[in-house]
Amino acid sequence: MLNALQALARSRSETLQGGRARSIPSWPILTGREEVPVILGVLKETFPGETRVALVPSVLKPLIKAGFEVRVEPGAGEAAGYLDAAYAEQGARLAASAAEVYADAAVLLRVRGFGDLSRLRRGQALVSMLDPLSSPQEVQEAAPTGIAAFALELLPRITRAQSMDVLSSMASVAGYKAVLLAAAALPRMFPMMMTAAGTVTPARVLVVGAGVAGLQAIATAKRLGSVVSAYDVRPAVKEQVESLGAKFVELPLESAGAEDRGGYAKAQDETFYRKQRELMAKVVAASDVVITTAAVPGKRAPVLVTREMIVAMAPGSVVLDLAAERGGNCEPTEAGKTVLVGHVQVMGPVNLPATVPYHASQMYAKNVATFVTHVFAGGPDKPLDLGDEIVRETLVVRDGEVVHPRLREMLGMPAAVPLG
Repeated sequence: MLNALQALARSRSETLQGGRARSIPSWPILTGREEVPVILGVLKETFPGETRVALVPSVLKPLIKAGFEVRVEPGAGEAAGYLDAAYAEQGARLAASAAEVYADAAVLLRVRGFGDLSRLRRGQALVSMLDPLSSPQEVQEAAPTGIAAFALELLPRITRAQSMDVLSSMASVAGYKAVLLAAAALPRMFPMMMTAAGTVTPARVLVVGAGVAGLQAIATAKRLGSVVSAYDVRPAVKEQVESLGAKFVELPLESAGAEDRGGYAKAQDETFYRKQRELMAKVVAASDVVITTAAVPGKRAPVLVTREMIVAMAPGSVVLDLAAERGGNCEPTEAGKTVLVGHVQVMGPVNLPATVPYHASQMYAKNVATFVTHVFAGGPDKPLDLGDEIVRETLVVRDGEVVHPRLREMLGMPAAVPLG
C-alpha cells in the first residue's frame, strides 16, 4: 500500500523546468511500513568551533505531537548546555552513535554544513545552514549523494517565513555579543557616572549597518549607557535607529536602489564606497567604539573603514568587525583575530552565536522546528510542494542535481535542471 501511495503522489507532483512540465518524485523515504512517523535526526556539530545544536529539548513535544520521532546523537547538545537526559525526558530517543542517526533518520538536522557526505543516502533530507551563495562548490559536491538539501539562509523574506528566519535570529545574538566584547576590550566605561571623583563621560559608539545585528548592537550599547550613533546606506531605517534612542548619521550620498526586494542592502560600486569612506572619516574619528555589520548576501563585505580612519581614532579605541567572515568591513580586519592598528584594537570575531550557544540554540531550534513542521509534516508519502515559495527557495540539491537557479548560474550550469 505504501508503494502505491508513493506512486500516486509522484504522478500528481509536477513542476515546470525551462518551460516544460516535469514529474517530481515524492520525497522518497522508503520504510516498508504503511504508517510511520518521519524520523528527525539531531547530530553533534562537527564544524570547527561550533557549539550550537539544531534542536533543544523544549521544542521536542510539539514536534512529536505533529507526528515526528526524534533521534539524538549522544552528547549532541552538551556544548550548548543541553544534556542527553533532558532530550530523553522530552520524548527523544538517544541513539547509540552518530552512525545510528544517519541510518535511521529521514530528515537530518544540523546547524552548519552538510556533515559527513559519505554517510548520507539517497532519499534523505538535510536541513542546515549551508552558506550556499559563498560556497556553491560544496553544494555541487553534495549533489551526487541524492539527498534533498535545504539551505536555511535562502528563506524568502515573506511574512510566512518570519518564524523560520535563522539569519535574523543569529544576527540578533551576534549584535548583542559584539557590544559585550567591545565593552570588555575598551579601556573606558560605557555609561556616564557621577562619582565622588567627578563625572565619567559616556563612551561614544558608532554602529555601521542597521540590519538585525546592527539594531541589536544599538539597543545593547544604549542599555549599557553609551551615546550611540548609527549609519546605514538605506534611509528607510532611520526611524528604526531613532526609535532605539540612537542618532542616525546622514551622509550626502545618492542612496536610491540601496535596498533589494527582500530588504537587504544591495552592493554598490567602488565610486560610491570611496565617497562614503571620505564622509565617514570624521564620524569614525570621533567614536570610541565602532561596530561594523554591513554584509551583502553572497558577496564580499564592502570595505567601509580604512586603516587611515582607524589610526585617527583616540588611543584605546576599539573597532569590532562583524563582517570578518565575509572579508571584513574594515581594511585591517583579520578573521578570528584582534590586531593593533596604531593604538586601536581591530577585532574580527567569527561565529559569535556559537559563543552564546544556550540561547542561540534555543532560537535556532525554534526556527528549525517551524520549518520542519511546515515542509515535512504529513509523512513520507507527502511530496515536496515546489509550488510553495519557502520550499522552492531553500531547496538547493535534489535527486543528484543542484536545483536552485541562482546556484546553477553561479556554477556555470544551464538554468533549467536536465529532465531525467
